[in-house]
Amino acid sequence: MKVLVTGAAGFIGMHTALRLLERGDEVVGIDNLNDYYEVALKEARLARLTDHQGFRFEKLDVADRVGMQTLFARERPQRVIHLAAQAGVRYSLINPHAYVDSNLVGFVNVLEGCRHNKVGHLVYASSSSVYGGNTKMPFSEHDNIDHPISLYAATKKANELMAHTYSHLYALPTTGLRFFTVYGPWGRPDMALFLFTRAILEARPIDVFNHGNMVRDFTYIDDIAEGVIRVLDKPAEPSTGFNSSEPDPAVSNVPYRVFNVGNNQPIKLMAYIEALENALGKKGEKNFLPLQPGDVPATCAGTAELDAWVGFKPATPVKEGVKKFVEWYLQFHNIHKQKRY
Repeated sequence: MKVLVTGAAGFIGMHTALRLLERGDEVVGIDNLNDYYEVALKEARLARLTDHQGFRFEKLDVADRVGMQTLFARERPQRVIHLAAQAGVRYSLINPHAYVDSNLVGFVNVLEGCRHNKVGHLVYASSSSVYGGNTKMPFSEHDNIDHPISLYAATKKANELMAHTYSHLYALPTTGLRFFTVYGPWGRPDMALFLFTRAILEARPIDVFNHGNMVRDFTYIDDIAEGVIRVLDKPAEPSTGFNSSEPDPAVSNVPYRVFNVGNNQPIKLMAYIEALENALGKKGEKNFLPLQPGDVPATCAGTAELDAWVGFKPATPVKEGVKKFVEWYLQFHNIHKQKRY
């Protein structure tokens, strides 16, 4: 297939595009290469993709309406994996407009491109953050998600609502994937594992929020990419059992689905840090701090729906995943000594 991957120079985008290329798909990748974090890391990811003959890249912002219209009309992708977004919960408190431009305006441009060019399936990144103030564990796609606690979360819920509208109006199959705390090689420098590793190696204290009383469903990047592609290959369909008098948020009478993609094995943040310390062979000094605005104390993904739909659920143990990250980090850092990642 010809697949358009937005955010191709991103963490999840690169890994997903590589899998598509390795199985023989043609991939058109776009990214705006913004400086939210080090552009050099994005360029290094991109270099891994450009080694493949089936890959073409265009520097393009999804918020560029005319540029996106031109791209879709020229390339006519059969399927679209939309991963481009302004990421980060805490950054949304500082620069909310970046989230409107990328996550809302950009998403409309993707939906319009799919609508007008007969795309067979749109798979897009949602987030575990949509569960907001929910405390019932594990989080389920059948649960109400009307209480977001950050603008980032609100934009991701908005994406799901917008997708449903296009599924309803234009019979466009759409599937949203609620990712849970993704980590692994080539990860984002603003995320905890990267920050912790850098600080421990530089003998600086690490900031541990909520005084360490955090629980997260850490999900390894290979599991995320596998989930994305399996879902891509099975377009959403209308649910025959949908009851409009008691609507289920997880399904619809139009070709629309949402799924959790998480490890379903939440662990305490302190155990995660311990796994990192063991992999590094070095202890870190902890700076315990209160819970940050927009953050939640615990997440846990219910994965029964994903398993039932595509026969897959993430299962990489945290110790194994953290070890692989550390191996990559040390190698990459050694190669790029002159840069600070």
